Amino acid sequence: MLDCGLDMTSTLNFLPLPLVQSPRLSKLPGWVLKDGNTFLDKTELLDLSTVDVILISNYHCMMALPYITEYTGFTGTVYATEPTVQIGRLLMEELVNFIERVPKAQSASLWKNKEVQRLLPAPLKDAVEVSTWRRCYTMPEVNSALSKIQLVGYSQKIELFGAVQVTPLSSGYALGSSNWIIQSHYEKVSYVSGSSLLTTHPQAMDQASLKNSDVLILTGLTQIPTANPDGMVGEFCSNLAMTVRNGGNVLVPCYPSGVIYDLLECLYQYIDSAGLSNVPFYFISPVANSSLEFSQIFAEWLCHNKQTKVYLPEPPFPHAELIQTNKLKHYPSIHGDFSNDFKQPCVVFTGHPSLRFGDVVHFMELWGKSSLNTVIFTEPDFSYLEALAPYQPLAMKCVYCPIDTRLNFIQVSKLLKEVQPLHVVCPEQYTQPPPTQSHRTDLMIDCQPPAMSYRRAEVLTLPFKRRYEKIEIMPELADSLVPLEIKPGISLATVSAVLHTKDNKHVLQPPPKPAQPPASKKRKRVSDDAPECKPLKPLLSGSIPMDQFVQTLEKHGFSDVKVEDTAKGHIVLLQEAETLIQIEEDSTHIICDNDETLRVKLRDLVLKFLQKF
Repeated sequence: MLDCGLDMTSTLNFLPLPLVQSPRLSKLPGWVLKDGNTFLDKTELLDLSTVDVILISNYHCMMALPYITEYTGFTGTVYATEPTVQIGRLLMEELVNFIERVPKAQSASLWKNKEVQRLLPAPLKDAVEVSTWRRCYTMPEVNSALSKIQLVGYSQKIELFGAVQVTPLSSGYALGSSNWIIQSHYEKVSYVSGSSLLTTHPQAMDQASLKNSDVLILTGLTQIPTANPDGMVGEFCSNLAMTVRNGGNVLVPCYPSGVIYDLLECLYQYIDSAGLSNVPFYFISPVANSSLEFSQIFAEWLCHNKQTKVYLPEPPFPHAELIQTNKLKHYPSIHGDFSNDFKQPCVVFTGHPSLRFGDVVHFMELWGKSSLNTVIFTEPDFSYLEALAPYQPLAMKCVYCPIDTRLNFIQVSKLLKEVQPLHVVCPEQYTQPPPTQSHRTDLMIDCQPPAMSYRRAEVLTLPFKRRYEKIEIMPELADSLVPLEIKPGISLATVSAVLHTKDNKHVLQPPPKPAQPPASKKRKRVSDDAPECKPLKPLLSGSIPMDQFVQTLEKHGFSDVKVEDTAKGHIVLLQEAETLIQIEEDSTHIICDNDETLRVKLRDLVLKFLQKF
């Protein structure tokens, strides 16, 4: 299984979870079902207990892991790099914390019934696969899921059951993010997901290792192909500065890792020139502290110029200095220390980007009524208009600066030209322009041969077959082979061996010695396990010249010989003897009725024309 991301867009169908009782949200009317039953149907397309291995690309692509490892009977292995696991843990911990600290008085699942769902108002009645929506997992489940992960490093070759080898490569998108190569001795599949060619904080993307792929599976491209990340960062900084200069506060809904490091770095360079040096920056998350510390210790996973700083010694990220100089402060939540230190105007980085839970809900309620304040959306995962819907009417300014450093279509075309896979497989959306901009044929994948596309729940047959398998030969067996030259430069040797197969590895071993007859009169049983050695028949090669063969037959007293040509060779009819010799390129059949002496005689005449080997 490649990745197990969690689709969290379904949260947009729910009301925000406020930390402080919100009179506005609590006064909203409930929905009552007039009649109906409580039947819930469950659709499982895939038996996840049959999955042996899960390969994780980056920490955003593992958020559904506890649902798989804890609920489905999955007993396999999960492979991921260390930063992916550690930052993935932080993201899950934050999610669980946000959900659990606002317990719900009641829980309802009746509305998931298809009959009832039809009666709901839009957009709930149009929501897809509602019956698969789940409650959030718990921290013990997260810990149990993460304990099943095996850590791997870039370019490390991992053997899977002897059948294939998998290798993670740096994908350049996030700390520890990987593309994966899955290969046998003769075939190679590359899985490219969430990759970036831009110079940000992670180690650069390894493109060279993707070459010579039979199939390249491509996913995780940028969600906003028309937005340039550099331009968006510039817009982010200028909007932030403008709001703060006018005495307003800035709210940045964000994840606790990833783009936030780059935003803090840009702000670090921008603060003094923009005269923002006395504006406090607050980073609020249950995992804020761990996130800022982790980013500093994963030195080997950082880009080259950040790695070199570690040996100076200097912190690789400038947010360390922002913290030392008290410009950036981090808090686990808005309760406690934060409420004592809180000064306005300020900039707050907090989650969750969906605006449905987390501390961001509190700030939206607190600052939404003033047009001096601004909320800046940088995460591309959620539609910002849908995220804002429950807070309308809203006086605060909204700025959309989505920053997605993943590959865009121009970069993908360049990448595919360089690595030249034989076939590309990708989601259907990438093979046509976006529905809103149907004229933009540049916003789709352009490659030769055209990419194979797939839809949700579709089964694809990848366009390659495993034709060859590597077999090892034991040294003592190799030693006994005597090659014979059959044509200039081509030598052959016949091999008699026992093929030993275990864990998809094949070894040719010397055949057992024929059992010696025992000296005593008593007959001993031949041991059960050794296969018996039969005397070897010679291999035959060459072709039979028809004219000479017919002459030879006539010389040996066969008078009435007829030759018929067939699609595959010839048929020689001996009418008197009621016998037929079928000669084809790779086989010869002698068909005569119960006359063994005749068959042996004819066989020997055929063999005269063939080379024994």
